[in-house]
Amino acid sequence: MGTKWSLTIDCAYPGKLAAFWALALGYEEKPAPAGFGSWEEWFSHHEVPEDEWDDGAYLSDPDGVGPTLSFLKVPEPKVAKNRLHVDVRVGGGRETPWEVRWPRVVEAVERLTAAGATVVREYELQGRPDHVVMADPEGNEFCLV
Repeated sequence: MGTKWSLTIDCAYPGKLAAFWALALGYEEKPAPAGFGSWEEWFSHHEVPEDEWDDGAYLSDPDGVGPTLSFLKVPEPKVAKNRLHVDVRVGGGRETPWEVRWPRVVEAVERLTAAGATVVREYELQGRPDHVVMADPEGNEFCLV
């Protein structure tokens, strides 16, 4: 069995960015830890100041397969290209026939653009579109494949 892991994303607006990524990945808000009826109850129990309760947001894969995601508020903006990015396999990945995969990628580009993402660049492979590099609402790059 592999090691379980999570991904944390620094951002200015955790709730808004978490909502975007929930849409992009089909994730949902992570339930409060066991023994607590809500995140507010957990924050209160751990004496997190109330003015910090919106400084984070948490998502999980509803199937329990993918990693959890945390979005943490930081004061500084993003200033450079990501050194790590997510490939969102909306089309099924390159093992899916192009005729099936590419329309799925195009649909996802439209859906995520409407949700605040921007297209950075479309790449071609062997003379036809292959994948799209996008940026989420805070400028974090990711690929749609």
